[in-house]
Amino acid sequence: MDALVTVAVIIAMIALGVLLLHRLNAQHDQRIAAFRYSAALPVRGGRRRKRRRPADSAAGHHDGNRE
Repeated sequence: MDALVTVAVIIAMIALGVLLLHRLNAQHDQRIAAFRYSAALPVRGGRRRKRRRPADSAAGHHDGNRE
């Protein structure tokens, strides 16, 4: 009889653990769905700003004459 109760308690604890993990995964999936991955795209615009040079200095470096 004691073995039957022990087995029932172990099965109940496993079921509670599975339920807890399922709820945590569902909550994590909702957070991922709410996160906007497209927010990283404006970084490309930031790179363009770093490359900005006056047109005269860019042309002088390409033809090999540095005066």
